[in-house]
Amino acid sequence: MLEKEKMDRINFLARKAKEEGLSAEEKKEQELLRKEYIEKFRENFKGHLKRIKFVEDLSDEELAEIKKRQN
Repeated sequence: MLEKEKMDRINFLARKAKEEGLSAEEKKEQELLRKEYIEKFRENFKGHLKRIKFVEDLSDEELAEIKKRQN
């Protein structure tokens, strides 16, 4: 994910937008930070999806190995 500083800045800009509004420069910064956040989120999500294996798609050997690891 994003660094803590960038996440804090996204949250700050969101609060400020609700309370008092943003300048044009801040809106542009918010847009760029949100795009970066969404890109990182998608990368991480795709990585999680790639690691998912469906039990019915596994061979008997792979199933046996999984059961062995669980015990």
